[in-house]
Amino acid sequence: MFKRLTDRGFDIAIRNHAEAILAGDFPQVAEEVIAALLDFSIPAQELIGSGGGEAPSTQRLRRRLYDSGWPKHNFEFKLVVDGLETVSQSHEIDHVRRAEAGTIALEIEWNNKDPFFDRDLENFQRLHAQSAISVGILITRGASLQNGMLSIVQRCIETHGFIDEAEMVERFQMKDRTKRQRDAVQRLLDRQTSFATAFSRQFVSDKFGAATTHWNKLKSRIDRGVGNPCPLLLIGLPASVVRL
Repeated sequence: MFKRLTDRGFDIAIRNHAEAILAGDFPQVAEEVIAALLDFSIPAQELIGSGGGEAPSTQRLRRRLYDSGWPKHNFEFKLVVDGLETVSQSHEIDHVRRAEAGTIALEIEWNNKDPFFDRDLENFQRLHAQSAISVGILITRGASLQNGMLSIVQRCIETHGFIDEAEMVERFQMKDRTKRQRDAVQRLLDRQTSFATAFSRQFVSDKFGAATTHWNKLKSRIDRGVGNPCPLLLIGLPASVVRL
């Protein structure tokens, strides 16, 4: 069902018969997600320029899903015993698609701290246990994108011929960086490292480090059973979505 994505390098992991459920009961819903991802791309400069809020690339993917009928929704759960409310919980999901056969929940974790995966998967688990959703979908940075981020950022800087951060702030609207970050780059420059190499090393380590949301962090959680028994579709965005 997801061959068009895997052929383009997307990471796909399926748990608890999610593919069979989507193929049997939600083929149109699944196609909406596939089409949105196949059309998705990120200009390399956005990886450097975005900061201080949600990345423009994530905003574009969200708008595509909103336009396809995947709005944000807040699920509210209350347990009442003899007229007394004993439990009250609320789970906000970024994208929810309702269909005749049921409801699909979808979260995008482009670049958060990796404990956000626990929150998302546990929310899916609770909502599925209450028959509120049929499948949970999580989209994050794939393995090839995470592993290739350093090379992507470095090639982008070399292509544009940048030799200092001031040029990047002006051209890419890059968020002005802290003294700690600038000093780390300067220490590498003092060792005769090129600017493109020095900046990309510090920038990628700081912004897209191992403790952020990416494929390996997500895969390790579902391999431990986090989110079970909710049917899960996990999607990792490949390096090929980036346009240099």
